[in-house]
This record gives sequence, C-alpha cells and structure tokens, in this order.
Amino acid sequence: MFARYISGRVLQAVLVLWAAYTVTFVVLYLLPSDPVQLLLAAGNIDVTQISPDQLAALKHQYGVDQPVYLQYVNQLFEFVRGNFGESITKNVPVAQLLAQRLPSTLVLGASAVLLTIVLGVGTASLAVFAKVGWLRTVLSRLPAIGVSLPPFFVGLLLIQVFAFQLKWFPASGDSGAASVVLPAVMMAIPTAALLAQVLTRSLEDALDEPYVVTARAKGLSRSGIQWRHAFRNAALPALTLLGLLLGSALAEAVVAETIFTRNGIGKLAQESVLQQDVPVVQAIVVIAAALFVSINLIIDLIYPLLDPRIVRGHSVI
Repeated sequence: MFARYISGRVLQAVLVLWAAYTVTFVVLYLLPSDPVQLLLAAGNIDVTQISPDQLAALKHQYGVDQPVYLQYVNQLFEFVRGNFGESITKNVPVAQLLAQRLPSTLVLGASAVLLTIVLGVGTASLAVFAKVGWLRTVLSRLPAIGVSLPPFFVGLLLIQVFAFQLKWFPASGDSGAASVVLPAVMMAIPTAALLAQVLTRSLEDALDEPYVVTARAKGLSRSGIQWRHAFRNAALPALTLLGLLLGSALAEAVVAETIFTRNGIGKLAQESVLQQDVPVVQAIVVIAAALFVSINLIIDLIYPLLDPRIVRGHSVI
C-alpha cells in the first residue's frame, strides 16, 4: 500500500515537470523574437553585416532551423540529460550561469524557510497555548497584519530601519551571512503569517475534538495533550500550505534579490525575461518546477507519518 502511495506521488511529480516544460516551451515559442537576432544584437552586430551562410550556421547551432516538434523533442531530451543549452544574450552555457547564481538563492531560500517555520509555528503555538490572555489576543492578531503587508514595503522598511538607521545589516549585496538576514526576513514574514493563521485555527479546532476531551479525562498533562495529540493532527493543513508557500519561494526571491541587489536565480530570471533569453528562462522555470514538486513530494511522504489513514485511503493519485 505504501509503495503504491509513493509511486503515485512520484508519477505526479514527473507529470508536473513535463507539463511545466511543455507550457514554457509553447509560451516562449510564441514570443515575437528571433534567438539569432537577439544573439547578434547582444554583440552589437547588424544582421545585414553577416552572410546568409553564417546566418544559417547560427540558426543550425541553436537548433531554430528545425521544425517546432523536433525542437521540442530535442530540447526535452537535452533537459533530461541536464543540458540546458546556451544563453543567447550572454553566450555562455546556461548550466554555468545557474551554477554561479543558484548557491546564493539556495542560501537565501533555506534561511527564509527556517524563519518561516520558526515564526509561523512559534506564533501559532503561543497564540493557542499561552496562559496569559492578552498575549494570546495579541499573537492571534499578528498574522493578519503580516499577511496584509506588501513584501516590497517590508523590504524597504527593513532597509531603512536596520541598514540605514541602526546599521546592523548591509542594505545590498550577497557577501557574508549578514547580507542574508534582511531579505530572508522579508520573504519569511508573509509566509510565516499565513502559516500561523492556518495552524492557529487548526490547533483551536483540534483542542475541541472528543479525543482531547478524553485525554484530559484520563489525566494526561497539558503539554502532552497539546504536542502529542492536538499539534500532530493540526499539522496536516499547515503542512499542505507550507508546501505551497515554499514552492513559490522563487517568485518571492525575484522581489527580494531585486530590492537587496543579490545576484541569484531570481535576479537572473528578471534579467532573462527582459532580454528574452529563452534558454535561460526555460531552464529557470523547469528548475523552479522541480523544486516545487520535490518539496511537495517530501511533504506527501511526511503525511503518512502524521496520519497513517492517508495511505489506507483511496486518494492514492
């Protein structure tokens, strides 16, 4: 039963990756641009200055002289092999660009994820389990404020207070651990607020369930009821939301890396879209989809640990 559950989730992941590649290929193919002309423009070369044979050779090099279906199949095969082609505007392998930019984004994303979990779970737990009434009220209202704040406003506010006034952290750049703090906080605040909202509601509902009343009647400790019973059952909706939030981290990284001038995948995506660098954009979209399905696949594997009934259910795929 568990093997069937795993195979269904893996099949889902593969189908999502294939769909992401296909949709990206179709959308980028419809763009009114010629990759060869973009390449020549990047080198300040007029298309009229090269011979027809040279132009044909360039089109053959980038595979744009083939029918669309052959371009689709060949690029898909190369993507499976890990070959993302060559950047049109920068004239270097896409894999090289990704290797240069990806570490910065991964560090930022991991820091934001850690802050999201700590802030979201901590706020929800204190809002439900705190014994002081006014503290519970304040903490239960905080997530709504965090959700309503636009990320770019939070980023600019963090720069103004902690970089310009207090001078605790740098306002831009990606050198050193200190440069990660402000963009990670900016990314974590809205996601942690959403996580805290869902988890708070789930915990409150779980504490009203009959099994909690039974556990209290048996004389179990307050902490045992809260963490061993209520939190475990309340974690499922929050875990689902967390997977969606973490999967969209690359979109948030575009804003964070633009505001804080970090040379990561997010900024590379923005540059490539503006320059219509199709191979780079396509590779970034597929990598983002791969990260999304990987995160959600891990979460799908955690579900049975929290509730074994999921594996025994009928929703395998």
